[in-house]
Amino acid sequence: MLFLFIFEENLKPIFMQSNVQKQFLLDTRYLRMAKIWAENSYCERKKVGAILVNGKMIISDGYNGTPSGFENKCEDENNVTKTYVLHAEANAITKVAKSNNSSEGATLYVTASPCIECAKLIIQAGIKRVVYSEDYRIADGLDLLIKANIEITHISL
Repeated sequence: MLFLFIFEENLKPIFMQSNVQKQFLLDTRYLRMAKIWAENSYCERKKVGAILVNGKMIISDGYNGTPSGFENKCEDENNVTKTYVLHAEANAITKVAKSNNSSEGATLYVTASPCIECAKLIIQAGIKRVVYSEDYRIADGLDLLIKANIEITHISL
C-alpha cells in the first residue's frame, strides 16, 4: 500500500491515498457489484456478472443467461450448459450497443475471466481494460486480450 501524509499548518497529518490505492478500491467495489449482479442469472452451474464502466460511470451490465424470449433455463436435462447461453460480457456489450453510450476506452468488470469469444467482442467494442476475479477454465481469452494490448487485472474477492 502506498500512503502519503501531508501536514496542515497546525501539523495534523492528512491521510492521502495514492492513485494506485484508489483505483484498487474502485476496482474491488465494481467487481463486488458484478458479483451481486451475477445473482440475477438463472444458470445453475455458474453465475457470472459483468459491469461496464466508462469515466467512473456504469454504462452497462450483464449476466449469463439465455437470449431474450427464451426460457430462463441455461442447462439441459444432463446439466450441460445449452449452446445458445450468452456470457455476461456478451450481454453487457450488446446492451451498451443498443444504448447511446460508447464502450470505447471503457473498463469491463467481470466475475470470471473472458473466454475466447467474449475476448473478441471486448476487442471489437474498444474496451481497454478488463478486471476479473475468477479464472475461467480455459485461458485463451486472456491470451488474446494480452495480444491485443488490453490491460488485464486479476483481483480475488
